[in-house]
Amino acid sequence: MKIAKVESFLVQLPYTTGGAGKWGNLDWTTLDYVMIRIETESGLVGWGDGFGYGSARATKAAVDYMIGPTLIGRDASNIAGINHDLQQENHIWGRYGVTMFAISGVDIALWDIAGKAAGLPLSSLLGGARRTEIPAYASLFKYNNPDEVTENCQRAIGDGFNYIKLHEIAEPEVRAARLAIGDGVPLMVDTNCPWTPYQAREKALSFKPYELHWLEEPIFPPEDFNSLARLGLEVDIPLAAGENACTAFEFQNMMEAGAVTYVQPSVTKVGGITEFRKIITLAELHGTTVMPHAPYFAPGLLATLHLLSTMPDECLAESFFYKTIDATLYGDAISAKDGSIKVPTGPGLGLEPDLDVIKDFGAKD
Repeated sequence: MKIAKVESFLVQLPYTTGGAGKWGNLDWTTLDYVMIRIETESGLVGWGDGFGYGSARATKAAVDYMIGPTLIGRDASNIAGINHDLQQENHIWGRYGVTMFAISGVDIALWDIAGKAAGLPLSSLLGGARRTEIPAYASLFKYNNPDEVTENCQRAIGDGFNYIKLHEIAEPEVRAARLAIGDGVPLMVDTNCPWTPYQAREKALSFKPYELHWLEEPIFPPEDFNSLARLGLEVDIPLAAGENACTAFEFQNMMEAGAVTYVQPSVTKVGGITEFRKIITLAELHGTTVMPHAPYFAPGLLATLHLLSTMPDECLAESFFYKTIDATLYGDAISAKDGSIKVPTGPGLGLEPDLDVIKDFGAKD
């Protein structure tokens, strides 16, 4: 089952945020994905995606020039061997960032091929599904505005979500969310690494009255695991982190430091499904719960759903709460309904992307 072709496509799905909030240096009119297509000599095709958004063009370049050409002629069924070799051969360019994003996308595509070759869904290759649908939390955009937070929290609850996550850093927005959803709904706050340890302590204490289910990535840099561990003890709020971590080794360091209650690997960043499985095992050994980072709409979300289907019930899916304009890769098959997302049941990742969407919304430059 030799690899004959590796292609990548930068797909820009139209998007609106549901508010006027700004977040980083992106205009957020599109969600950018690097779709990776691997075809074998026998005609089997697998799809993956490496982390995109603001890094999409760099990730695509890594696939096209660093990773893809080395795969031609290799046995597509040797997934672990290819993953290891790609990590070792490219370590000089860095073990994190776009190098690992590209490797992650390739790994996902190879697992898709493996499932299709076996005629089985990915979950079966991973040991079998424990659940057929996954409860999801609504992961809201960053609004920096209490009124917009209130509006979107209420809309998410009205759409059937039973868990809400904010991307806010100020107490008025967190207070607005708690008032909007009531006391019985778990509320999470992802701050995206804005503070020093001292600042994080002060901010976390200001959030304390709102009974957070978890506080996510409060400290910069995100790999300061010792400071995270101290913060958790000082404020007695469950902490979560991991969307910026790559490889099982970094997660091992995080867990050995006792830094978090919830680890958040992203399958499109950590090294793909192969590396993600190692992190699940590490979490089991350390008594830590895996809560995947997956605000995605491409093969990375499909892979995450299959992985989640093999994991305990408390492990939730992340559903980026959004309004689409024109196009999705899989119709509404991976949209949350009544607060849950169904795990695809077809071979491999379970669904095939809409090729017309890839063509129509592919980047022209």
